[in-house]
Amino acid sequence: MTKSAPPAEHPNGAAVRRIRQRGSLVVGVDQNSFNWGFRNPRTGRIEGFDIDLAHAIAASVLGDPEKITFRTVPTARRIEAVKNGEVDLITRTMTITCERLKDVAFSAPYFRTGQQVVVERAARVTSLAAAFKGRRACVAAQSSSEAELKRDPRGTSAVRVVENQLDCLVLMQLGQVDTTLTDGSLAAAQAAQDPTVQVLDESISDAYMGVAVNRAAPDLVAWVNQVLAEYRADGGWQRSYTRWLAPTMGASAAPYLP
Repeated sequence: MTKSAPPAEHPNGAAVRRIRQRGSLVVGVDQNSFNWGFRNPRTGRIEGFDIDLAHAIAASVLGDPEKITFRTVPTARRIEAVKNGEVDLITRTMTITCERLKDVAFSAPYFRTGQQVVVERAARVTSLAAAFKGRRACVAAQSSSEAELKRDPRGTSAVRVVENQLDCLVLMQLGQVDTTLTDGSLAAAQAAQDPTVQVLDESISDAYMGVAVNRAAPDLVAWVNQVLAEYRADGGWQRSYTRWLAPTMGASAAPYLP
């Protein structure tokens, strides 16, 4: 499932040439996922772990990490944005799945994750079974979490599907849903934003995040894979993890290395 094009330092392909002629790498990102892709209210800049990776790719392709155009893309529109050429690539906590590989290409994995549950601390829920049975669940549209609950509703009384995973946190704060199923990294971000919720320790599945690219751009996939190899080797991946994710996901990055 996670197989991708081999890394290539200088693939002279059409996609890379188009980016260079344009002078900017167009990247689909999130602006609402704390520590991953979010707009810093003090600076107005979009920052986070996924954003650091996007800057590293821009630096490699164009020689300048700031030669980048961010386009915020809702969860449900990630594949569409890649397929129609609205963006060159997506760095937005996107897990690699066999179903998605029918529509887009993926880089090699850059983060290991899984599906986890967010619940209110006051509910005193301690197990996955209790988190779902007879309770109102929330997932983002076109997400792996939505696919998981379609496959196995787990006894939920209702499933609310929203545009972005952060909308689930808002609905939980409003008392309109009881349980959120989302990527484990995003679950940790929700708990960091709101101390009244918690992430259950149990994980539903094992998954890997990748950079999504148009299937017609194998040269760009190969280039991104070379960037990922260098980014990990030179410590960039670890520095970004330490800055953005260690406070909520733990000092050791070992569980999340692909």
